[in-house]
Amino acid sequence: MISTVQSLNPDGKSFGTALWAVPLDGEPYRLTRSAKGESAAVFTDAGDVLFTSARPDPTAKEPGEEVPALWLLPRAGGEARQVATRPGGIGGVRTAGDVVVFVSDVLDGEESADEEKRKARKEAGISAILHEGYPVRYWDHDLGPGRPRLFAARLGADRLEDVRDLTPDAGDALREGGFELTPDGTTVISTWRVQLPKGESRTELVAIDVATGERRVLLSDEAHDFTGPLAISPDGARLACSRDRLTSLDVSAYSELWIADLATGQGRAYAPGLWPSDVDWAPDSSAVYIAADHQGRRPVFRVPLGGEPARLTQDDASYLGLNPSPDGRWIYALRSAVDLAPAPARIDAATGEIADLLSPAPRPEVTGTLTEVTASADDGTTIRGWLALPEGASAASPAPFVLFIHGGPLGSWNDWQWRWQSWILAQHGYAVLMPDPCMSTGYGQEMIDRGWGDWGPRTQADLDAIVDAALARDDIDSERIAAMGGSFGGYMANWLAGHTDRYKAIVTHASLWNLDQFAGTTDAAMYWQREFGLPGGERYSLLSPHNALDKITTPMLVIHGDKDYRVPIGEALRLWWDLRRTEVDAKFLYFPDENHWILKPGNIVAWYETVLAFLGQHVLGQEWKRPDSVA
Repeated sequence: MISTVQSLNPDGKSFGTALWAVPLDGEPYRLTRSAKGESAAVFTDAGDVLFTSARPDPTAKEPGEEVPALWLLPRAGGEARQVATRPGGIGGVRTAGDVVVFVSDVLDGEESADEEKRKARKEAGISAILHEGYPVRYWDHDLGPGRPRLFAARLGADRLEDVRDLTPDAGDALREGGFELTPDGTTVISTWRVQLPKGESRTELVAIDVATGERRVLLSDEAHDFTGPLAISPDGARLACSRDRLTSLDVSAYSELWIADLATGQGRAYAPGLWPSDVDWAPDSSAVYIAADHQGRRPVFRVPLGGEPARLTQDDASYLGLNPSPDGRWIYALRSAVDLAPAPARIDAATGEIADLLSPAPRPEVTGTLTEVTASADDGTTIRGWLALPEGASAASPAPFVLFIHGGPLGSWNDWQWRWQSWILAQHGYAVLMPDPCMSTGYGQEMIDRGWGDWGPRTQADLDAIVDAALARDDIDSERIAAMGGSFGGYMANWLAGHTDRYKAIVTHASLWNLDQFAGTTDAAMYWQREFGLPGGERYSLLSPHNALDKITTPMLVIHGDKDYRVPIGEALRLWWDLRRTEVDAKFLYFPDENHWILKPGNIVAWYETVLAFLGQHVLGQEWKRPDSVA
C-alpha cells in the first residue's frame, strides 16, 4: 500500500507531506522526500506510482511557477521523474492501462494561451477575479480566475503523450467535484454542477468518452445531488455513489447509497439509513463495501447487489479509505476512533476480523479512559455520547467538566480529531463529554428531522439531558463546568451563552452569531437558505444567537481565523463588538492567517494554551496568566 503521511517540517513552523510504502508484512518506509511534499498517489497497471508535487524539476533549464506537476516513481526503484505539467497545476489523477486522466485549472483554451495569460496577469499585478456565477469562495480559498477541466493523455516512455482537453466547455461545472476512470480506461465518470436560477445549483454525474470527449448525462434528478464517494465496479458495469436529497424548509438532509448501470443510467438506492462516507467494490463486482456513521462509530458494511446489507466490523472504530484486495479476501482501510489515531488495518472480508498493520505514523497514546454515556431527552429520544475521563478522576477527586459540541451540524463524534482534540483537555485534568445530539448522523433519519430548522432549542434540550446524566456521576465535579464548540458547535456555544447560566465559561470557535448576516456571507449561502428560508425570515430571528445578547453573563473566549470562508470572520467581529459594548467578560483569539481550522504548528500551540488558560481562570479559579505564545 501507499499512503500520504503528514509530519512536522524541520523548521517547526509548518507541516509537510510525503509518500510512504506500507508493506503488508513489514516495516513502513518512506518513498519520497521534498520540501514541497507529495500527494494524490495512484498505481499504474505496471506498478509504478503517479503522484503530484510542486517540487522543482531537476531537468528543467529554468524553474517554472511552483504549481503541482505530475511525477512518476518507478516500481523498480530510482528517482521520481516529472511526466506532465500544466500552467494551472495538476490536481487529482486516475489511470487505467496506459490512459491517464487528470484535472487542471485553465484560464484559456490552449495551453500556450493559458500560460501567456497567467504571465500577463502576474506582470501587470492583477489579482482581480470577475465572477458571473455563484459561489465565489470555498472553505479557505478563492475560486477563479481559472476553472477546472479534465484532461486525458497516454502514459509514454518519458512523458504523458497525446494530452487532450476532455471538457473545454466545463465552465464552473467541475468545481470542487470528483471523478473516476473505468477499469478499461475508456470512460470518465465525473460530477457536473448545473447552475440554476437565483444562485442555486445541483450536481449530476456525467460519462465522458476518453477517445472523443463526448459527454452524456448519466444520473440527474431535480430533487437530488449525485456526488462522491464514487466507485466503479471492477467489471466496468456499475457505478456506486451518494445520492443526496436537496433540502428545503420542510425537507431535511438525507443521503443514500445509489448504484446505477453505467450503460443505461438506471439505478436504485441500497442500504437505506446508511449514509456512505466511503465506498468500494468487491473484486467480483457482486457487492460494495461502505463505511457509514452508526451509533458513534463508523463501521464497514457489506452491501450485496442481491441481498441485505450486513455489518462487517463489530468494534468501536471508524473506517475510511476502503481498499479490497484483488483476491477478495481482505479489505484494507484506515482504522481510528475517538481514542485511537488513524493507522492502516486489515479486515477479513468473510469474518470481519481486524488486524492492525504497522503504521508510518505511530499512534499517540491517550491518558485517561473513554466511556459511553446515554440519556433520555424530553421527547424520549436516546441521546448518546463519549466521555473522556482524565486519570485519577474519582468520587474522592471529581474532575472538572467540559461539554464539547461537534460541528456540522450533520456529523458525529466517532473519529480521532487532530484539531479540537479532547484528550489534550483530559491530560490537563478535565472530563470531556462529546455528545451526539439531534442532527447527528448514524442514528436514523428521525434524529436529523428532530433538529431540522430548530437548531438552538432542540439541540439545547438534547445537550441538557446528556449533560445532566454526565454530571450525575460521582467522578465529575458538577459545579466546575464549561462548554465549547467549533463551527455548528460554536453556534451552539453562542446559543448556550444566551440561554443558560449553568456554565462557568464558554469557548466558541469559528461560530455563527448573527444568522441573517452569516447567511449572505458564507461560501455556500444557497445551502443554508434552503433550511432557513429567504434572509429576514422567521427562522433567522428565532434561531439567531445574537438576539439573546442581553442575557449573556458567562465569560466567553471567541476564536476565529480571518481566512475562514465557511463561517466568515464577520461573525466573530460582530460577536466580539457585541460582547465589548455589553461589557461581558470576554477575550478574542484572532488568527489573521488561518481558516476554519487552525493548522500551523505555532498557532495550534497558541490555541490550546489560550483555551486552557481561559478555562483555568474561570473553571478552576486560577489567576489569569496570558500564555507566552500570545504574549
